[in-house]
Amino acid sequence: MTRLATCACGQLRVTCHGEPATVALCHCLDCQKRTGSTYGIAAFFGRADVEPQGEARQYTRPGDSGSSVLFHFCPNCGSSVYWEPARMPHLIAIAVGAFADPDFPAPSVAVYKQRRHGWVADI
Repeated sequence: MTRLATCACGQLRVTCHGEPATVALCHCLDCQKRTGSTYGIAAFFGRADVEPQGEARQYTRPGDSGSSVLFHFCPNCGSSVYWEPARMPHLIAIAVGAFADPDFPAPSVAVYKQRRHGWVADI
């Protein structure tokens, strides 16, 4: 299985091979700010299974765990496409929305549920 994730303008692309190790829904405040939504959804792939193409800008911020997270976003359209959590150096997270695939596997885990908006369904 090969999947392609892209930014809104298509300049920054990530080819992912195989199935994701996990798909997670995150309710943390930083994901809410990053997405402009009430949560973020990430597909985590093994580093060797991810091939980024195109120009990316980077932004590093501390995660709620205390470890840093390095975000890669398109300098043209600003889409956040993938990120590297320092606490999981063997994995790269891809924004599920960047795949634009309604058949993408659903999240199997949700984190930071204490920050979930009350009207968002719990998984």
